[in-house]
Amino acid sequence: MKNQVKTLIDRIEINPRILVGKPVIKGTRISVEQIMRMLASGMNEGEILDQFGHIKKEDIQAAILYASELVQDLHAYPRQFINQIKIR
Repeated sequence: MKNQVKTLIDRIEINPRILVGKPVIKGTRISVEQIMRMLASGMNEGEILDQFGHIKKEDIQAAILYASELVQDLHAYPRQFINQIKIR
């Protein structure tokens, strides 16, 4: 499992010269954010692959994995409590 995760994460790159350093699918200008927004809008994997013929299923999986790693340790609060949180 760890090797599979590492292999997927290796498909994502961050380069300040590409999309101002946003994480992208390696060798493209397709951002993790763009993939996540497409999925959130209801597009399925096949539709994304059709739109970007040069990426693979594993690239989409890598984008999902990368996004999930970002929010893994995120502390989320119900919206009504946001104004009550004191940031040090």
